[in-house]
Amino acid sequence: MRCASVERLYRFENCAFKRVRAHGGARAISFARVLARNRGSIRFIDLSVLAPGTDIGRHTHASDNEELYVIVSGRGLMFLDGEQFEVGPGDVVLNRPGGMHGLKNIADEELRIVVIEVESQAEGPP
Repeated sequence: MRCASVERLYRFENCAFKRVRAHGGARAISFARVLARNRGSIRFIDLSVLAPGTDIGRHTHASDNEELYVIVSGRGLMFLDGEQFEVGPGDVVLNRPGGMHGLKNIADEELRIVVIEVESQAEGPP
């Protein structure tokens, strides 16, 4: 993996990022999938960089998975199941199975996040 400086250690600085319009976002973000699995509870781990003004479009996940967004740096506006709130470094957001969410960079600096998708053990609202 291009992002790993040591086996199982991933660094934003070492990644070869791809540019994508994530879930219909207004502008492309950069992301690197550092782990992808077909089995086990962790399905994938992405390192994502949202430039100022970019976003991950609002979208709904299936009921068989949930995502964790870990905010590493920057500031964003999180949309989660009809609510919106600001997020920053150290925040962790759980996007529940079947929930709707999206994220927009609202600062003048990059917003860096780690996205972890896991298999859901429970379906529907908490």
